[in-house]
Amino acid sequence: MTLFPTMFPGPLGLSLAGKALNSGIWNLKTLDIRNFAPNKSRSVDDYPFGGGSGMVMRPDVVDTALEAVADRPGPRLYPSPRGAIFDQSWAKILAKEPGAVIFCGRYEGLDERVIKARKLKEVSIGDFVLSGGEPAALIIMDALIRLLPGVLRTTTALTEESFENGLLEYPLYTHPRNWNGIIVPEILTSGDHAKVKAWKRLEAESITRKRRPDLWKQYMKNKDK
Repeated sequence: MTLFPTMFPGPLGLSLAGKALNSGIWNLKTLDIRNFAPNKSRSVDDYPFGGGSGMVMRPDVVDTALEAVADRPGPRLYPSPRGAIFDQSWAKILAKEPGAVIFCGRYEGLDERVIKARKLKEVSIGDFVLSGGEPAALIIMDALIRLLPGVLRTTTALTEESFENGLLEYPLYTHPRNWNGIIVPEILTSGDHAKVKAWKRLEAESITRKRRPDLWKQYMKNKDK
């Protein structure tokens, strides 16, 4: 649900997500919020009570738009800096839903009353502010789509990437083995699968400990259980 339907599918119409869309693994329907404006000018916003900069999306317009998709399955998501941080564990949960409705806000945001009345789940992709919810919606959708069966060529790719097992991903290397005098770690070309696996785990732990102390703390906590 957006004021700018042409922003979708955007990048999700390309690469693996695009192929999955064309093959019917996932589908998308956009709804123009302005279609539910009560006036000829199709305005969906008004000045905020109590003053302040910017405009606020009207609750009557938003509620009417949401009522039009009342029969759609899944949670109602509202990308917002106030929301809980979207992460891989949340993506896995949402990917199992039969669908989702994502409301892309604009201006300063939505009237608080309609957020509560419609039980919109506020979700944040990070501690920063965007011009609208559309880029955030695309990111959320991308994270979900790649988890759907048949999108990736192999499920192994999902088990060895960042945030699986609470760690960031280990370093990656490919040909040529010698690039500008920098040699690929010898253990990766040894053919010893057990040692390679152990190396990957140690490297993932080292990177996580240095770069994401928050993840490392939670990883160690879970490891001690």
